[in-house]
Amino acid sequence: MNVEKCEAVIEGILFAMGDSVEISRLADVLEISQEEIREILQKMKQRYEGEDRGIEIMEIEDAVQMCTKKEMYEYLIKIAKQPKRHVLTDVLLETLSIIAYKQPITKLEIEKIRGVSCSHTVNKLVEYNLVCELGRLDAPGRPLLFGTTEEFLRSFGVQSIEELPVLNQDQLEEFKQQAEEEMNVKLNV
Repeated sequence: MNVEKCEAVIEGILFAMGDSVEISRLADVLEISQEEIREILQKMKQRYEGEDRGIEIMEIEDAVQMCTKKEMYEYLIKIAKQPKRHVLTDVLLETLSIIAYKQPITKLEIEKIRGVSCSHTVNKLVEYNLVCELGRLDAPGRPLLFGTTEEFLRSFGVQSIEELPVLNQDQLEEFKQQAEEEMNVKLNV
């Protein structure tokens, strides 16, 4: 199969699937190596980068997905109902951060870090498709384990959780000090 035919097959699959497709699966379908798939995808990405194109190919971990370019958003909302935008409150962001950096993690572990109940917050993050159940911990009660989703990666513009920023020790100490000061203010009120 020539390169143009491979590109057409990949484009058709990505368009029809809508979700991300693993590079290994594309290689299996086309009966070529993953490296050849990556080369073809790179050429396709370059072609889609032109201003005359409304789509792009996005890599998410070891998978790819066809997406509408961000520059097209204003036109999409003119033709479709405005997509519902989920508002992430400070509580949701804090809980999401804990899950992203500590995954897989149980609700109890999140509650130990936050110091308050988190059932509602975790349920909201699951509803927003930013967090999902990863399985159960092999411990008494078999608590659920939570982790981030592909939607989380897309929403925050990273290909994998390894790309999340790393906090240095000075930042951690500063955050700890701010939290302690907040607690003192709340206790004195």
